[in-house]
Amino acid sequence: MARMAGRRALFAVPVLGVVTFGVFAVAAASPFDPVKAYAGTAGLTASQENLDQLRANLGVDQPLVARWWDWLTSAFQGDLGDSSVMRQPVADVIAERMGWSVLLAATAFLVAILLGTGLGVLAARRPGGWLDRCVSSAAYTLEAAPAFWLGLLAIWFFALKLDVLPAGGLTDAASDVVTSRQVASHLVLPAAVLGVSQLPWFFLYVRQGVADALAEDPVRGARARGLSERTVLLGHALRSGMLPMLTLIGSRVPELITGALLVETVFSWPGIAAATVEAATSVDFSLLAALTVLATAAVLFGNLLSDLLYGLADPRVAFDG
Repeated sequence: MARMAGRRALFAVPVLGVVTFGVFAVAAASPFDPVKAYAGTAGLTASQENLDQLRANLGVDQPLVARWWDWLTSAFQGDLGDSSVMRQPVADVIAERMGWSVLLAATAFLVAILLGTGLGVLAARRPGGWLDRCVSSAAYTLEAAPAFWLGLLAIWFFALKLDVLPAGGLTDAASDVVTSRQVASHLVLPAAVLGVSQLPWFFLYVRQGVADALAEDPVRGARARGLSERTVLLGHALRSGMLPMLTLIGSRVPELITGALLVETVFSWPGIAAATVEAATSVDFSLLAALTVLATAAVLFGNLLSDLLYGLADPRVAFDG
């Protein structure tokens, strides 16, 4: 396990380097001018000399490779640079917002895994039954539903129609103090929407895996030995049927990140979504590169986690093979 994790870590270094260079290359080819975005309305009346001086101060007058290399060497020393659009260090921008994004994504992922597994097991017990048909139909429908559309629908129904949950934000409008109760109540809708948007894949994988496992000879043998249906289902079929789902965890991380950005925007959740959008539209090289590195690292970690979970669940898989 340690050797595989070490190999993946060494492989991640050049991948992250190439990804960050790609960010700087795309930003350099963008029609947006970071100097004008930084100057705002003052840039409309500023002289060319002042704009050139501002360009030099921001470091965007250097060649593409030089800008990328300066940022990369500084990042290895712990300095991610300053965000031109947020007017503060990139590390502070990420530190202020990352915790809320992780809370939302982790809660939604837990909801998707638990609900998807539970519904998948129940549907696999009686393939073709009413529960299987209803949940499968809903899963196929949700697969095609964008996360932002689900978010708007949830706001309309639960916040406006029923008035039982807040429509967005982190705290109540009249409150200037962040409390755990307010955070929990404001987390319900965005986490549920993001979790439901990821649920269909977990449900379908578990349902198919458990259904296939129930038809295998070892499970039939367990039933023939007189074991209870619960023991057969949870102790034998579920463990075998969960193996394909474990590989799904890593592949869903990119979709989870994309969905989280959309959901954060819809619900005004104070995560990294707003910073990502502003960094992209303002061509904020330092912030864009740092956020892209975080997203890429999350994807690589998700793939590693799914491989480790698969290996732990199936002793036949060799970590160092």
